[in-house]
Amino acid sequence: MALIVHKYGGTSMGTTERIRNVAKRVAKWVRAGHQLVVVPSAMSGETNRLLGLAKELSPEVVTPPIQRELDAIAATGEQVSVGLLSIALQAEGLEAVSYSGWQVPIRTDSSYTKARIQSIDDARVRADLAAGRVVVITGFQGVDEEDNITTLGRGGSDTSAVAVAAAMKADECLIYTDVDGVYTTDPRIVPEARRMSTISFEEMLEMASLGSKVLQIRSVEFAGKYRVPLRVLSSFTPWDIDINEEAKSGTLITFEEDENMEQAVVSGIAFNRDEAKVTLLGVPDKPGVAFQILGPVADANIDIDVIIQNVSHDGRTDFSFTVHRNDYARTMDLLKNKVAPATGAAQVLGDPKICKVSIVGIGMRSHVGVASKMFQCLSEEGINIQMISTSEIKTSVVIDEKYMELAVRALHKAFDLDQPVQN
Repeated sequence: MALIVHKYGGTSMGTTERIRNVAKRVAKWVRAGHQLVVVPSAMSGETNRLLGLAKELSPEVVTPPIQRELDAIAATGEQVSVGLLSIALQAEGLEAVSYSGWQVPIRTDSSYTKARIQSIDDARVRADLAAGRVVVITGFQGVDEEDNITTLGRGGSDTSAVAVAAAMKADECLIYTDVDGVYTTDPRIVPEARRMSTISFEEMLEMASLGSKVLQIRSVEFAGKYRVPLRVLSSFTPWDIDINEEAKSGTLITFEEDENMEQAVVSGIAFNRDEAKVTLLGVPDKPGVAFQILGPVADANIDIDVIIQNVSHDGRTDFSFTVHRNDYARTMDLLKNKVAPATGAAQVLGDPKICKVSIVGIGMRSHVGVASKMFQCLSEEGINIQMISTSEIKTSVVIDEKYMELAVRALHKAFDLDQPVQN
């Protein structure tokens, strides 16, 4: 008997018929002798609908008091899902019990809308499993030390599922979504994109951080930290597919690097159009200026991605960085009204119409000229590079948003990702 965690996304839970199919799939695994913990998302579109209602009442959704209420509102979407799925499981003849995050409890910090999990008490869940029940736990949410409901941010149900799997030392965590695995890039942009049977944890972490929507980055971080076996597969395969076939389908995120992985210099192309660039011109080039700029941004709970500081001229320099597009207006306001006056910057500029395109592959460690090939490819397509960021296994460029799809298609072809894998 294995302990398995299933996670189902919002599309998989989108209608009562789909919920019924999820229940049938879970029942199949239970009848095969496994213990099941299930973590579903809210029904597709439900979180947006709930938050939209809140924004109709107040546009000031970034203030802490309102963010506390936003979490209380948004958390109800998952509570509906666990209740409906538990009813569907009971209709399948299984004993099932649903829990909200606070009932487990899943303890988090108090960073409303972006909370981080601190601990999970699994005693109650283990008692139910021992009694033969299927346990259905809300994703995306928890409770802080003052018993306020918190949410983990968009995609947080992935994180919830992997955290539960880590806390319970589950044999495997299966992430069921509307795609059948991890692809070399988005097939909607490049129809020739290939599904990968395996991908290394490091590559998946980079892909998630760089814009791949298959898995939320914090869920991959959890999987890596606690070495949780993780598989991405489709919930739209027939629910009665042979369980042994299903258990080997999709994409396995592995902690083992093999020779076949090293053969591929680049494994995938990631992109993110949800970014914006801000620039402070004429910043005094002196020790501590980077902290003067980025400290207030961090204090405002705004995440920063790519950072560039230019060469100094006449004691002044230009400082650019990227933020999520949702934080663009708030960042510009902060820079103009607080940071620029404090630092003596000459001007603040912003561009909300940029994107980031990245090549990822552990094979880049042992091959030279990979970045050069990327830059040559983009140059031949007439695409100007605004910013560059690198790590050991990835190179990212910031470009004009209108060239994103062209860049992805060109890079996918340049690195032969449309070709079958040579075993």
